[in-house]
Amino acid sequence: MKKRLLSIAAIALLEQGSLAEAVIMEPLTITSTAIATDELKSTDAVEVYTQEDIEKVHVQNIYEFFNQQTSLTTMPNYGNPFAQKMDIHGYGMGDGHQNIVINVDGRRMNNIDLVPQMLAGISPGSIERIEIIKSSGIVTGGDGANAGVINITTKKSDDKEISFYGGTYGTFDGAFYIGHNDEKLSVSVSGEARKSNGIRHIDDEGNKDENQLVTGAIDLAYMPVEALELRLHAAIARTDVDYAGYITKEQYEDDPTQEGTNYTSQEYDTDTIGAGLTYVIDESLSIDLDVDRQKKSSDSLNVSAFGPYEWAADYTYDSFSGSIDHVNDLLELSVGIDGSQGSRDSHATLYGIANETTKDNLAGFIMSQWSLGDSTIKAGYRYEKVSYDFKDATQQNSDDHDLHGVELGYSYRLDNASSLFANYAHSYQAPDIDRFFSYGTFNDFIEPMKADSYTLGFNYLLPSNKFKISAYYIDLKDEIYYYQDQVNVFPDPSLSVNTNIDSSYKYGLDLYDRWTITPEFALVLNYNYVQAIIDEETGRNGEDYSGNTLPGVSDHNIKATLSYLPNQNTTLSVTQVYRSEAYAANDFGNEHRQKQDAYNSTDIAITYATDSYEIFAKINNLFDQSNGIWIQDDAIYPVNFTTTAIAGLKLRY
Repeated sequence: MKKRLLSIAAIALLEQGSLAEAVIMEPLTITSTAIATDELKSTDAVEVYTQEDIEKVHVQNIYEFFNQQTSLTTMPNYGNPFAQKMDIHGYGMGDGHQNIVINVDGRRMNNIDLVPQMLAGISPGSIERIEIIKSSGIVTGGDGANAGVINITTKKSDDKEISFYGGTYGTFDGAFYIGHNDEKLSVSVSGEARKSNGIRHIDDEGNKDENQLVTGAIDLAYMPVEALELRLHAAIARTDVDYAGYITKEQYEDDPTQEGTNYTSQEYDTDTIGAGLTYVIDESLSIDLDVDRQKKSSDSLNVSAFGPYEWAADYTYDSFSGSIDHVNDLLELSVGIDGSQGSRDSHATLYGIANETTKDNLAGFIMSQWSLGDSTIKAGYRYEKVSYDFKDATQQNSDDHDLHGVELGYSYRLDNASSLFANYAHSYQAPDIDRFFSYGTFNDFIEPMKADSYTLGFNYLLPSNKFKISAYYIDLKDEIYYYQDQVNVFPDPSLSVNTNIDSSYKYGLDLYDRWTITPEFALVLNYNYVQAIIDEETGRNGEDYSGNTLPGVSDHNIKATLSYLPNQNTTLSVTQVYRSEAYAANDFGNEHRQKQDAYNSTDIAITYATDSYEIFAKINNLFDQSNGIWIQDDAIYPVNFTTTAIAGLKLRY
């Protein structure tokens, strides 16, 4: 059957013995792209994480896994833990998430506005694997895949699990997964409920930044005949969160839990339903079809010294994809189309009348991979048309763009354990619809961003050591950013606007090493070095940004986990996360008095696991390091600024 119907070998096989034996690592199959390949033959810089990798670190949400274990950087979106910003390869914490395409079981999670991908509704316990494809993936990922593509695949197995944990600050979580899988039918049901009483104060009445989340999902696959699979999917997510505003540096150093200049209460609901089929014509040819609808609603109340401000919007996303896939010993070929229609109905506010804005994408692509002995060649092309429409009671405006994506890659297998690869990608990002507004008023359409990415890499995969290193260079035109008017300040920042950087570039180095040192000790290291430079840009008040560093980008990003296995049931691990200082998010002039502080967190976890149950405990930020997001001078959002702990139990049936 087609690759999506195959079960994939685990990353690590634990041999039986009186004590923990060596973990044997093998090349993993990259399955969620249009063309499957293994890590050693891949022409891209790829990170692959399995269900075992995710389960053993006991993260509270997928953002925590990204931030602690992968090359991604994540931070709460202005304090909101359920919709976090992400960055990879130096696109910045402000807009990096818009340069990453995220798919969950093939469903695109990117929004048509500035809101980050809502991943809090995906329970870590329901995930089978995560694949991160860096500086590539535009041909099948589409609009926004400049930094890369993240493909998340949820479990479809016979597992039956229930887990719960409790922790500091009134934290509680309960989750379940029930699966059934046979030759004809595959069914899985999962859900999660999580709450926290909060850490920071949001007002002077003692209220804190409470949050709660409820999710549920059901997946059904049925094979009426051997060659045909029919799929259905439905999911809901309900979030209710209060989060505090920024504080000054003096307040941050004195007590980061204190209330800020404002606070926000938000309810964000998502309902998803989808269907699809795979038909295998013969051993070399198959057809895939999928359709999906997502309904989202956001209702926010912001309270500040200027008074309360309410904002509400309803979203509808309709998407489809179809492909014909051909596979033989020489050639793997995928030809397909995909598209989406996204709309946002914004309700009237004190600052603007009701309006509707839409962003529609329609694309066709062809991706090929040739296997020529020790050589692998990848070539692909994508054409995408993006159309916009804005209308309210007084006006209607439209715009559209024709965009082109290209991928070329080559991999050479040196021997059974090592390979070299090189790739080129021409990618793009069409602006999100928020870019056309300033303080609630439609200002103008702006240009799409375009990027040319070049990557060279080396893989060395031994049974006890998986080592990967890659270097990249990215040349960008019209990189999108928000110009913050520092001269004409609020309430009349007349020149603040979303616009484009004329030209910019990025370069860096990614290093990954997973090393089984002895049967008892193992080390996982992720190191990323990046430089993001504004080559040419002039601010609207005449500022010359040429040669400056893009704000919100740290030069060094280090994650290291040391694990100790005293016996075959017990694992003790220590994780250190470090990011060097950076310019504050709005400091395009590189001249603010305050910089983004370095980020530090040390986490420890212990697990005792058998075939039927698992007991675990974890302490985050063991040494009580203060961390925050600097927007500008004396505008700091504290994040992960105190020690927290959880302990829990997982039962398997």
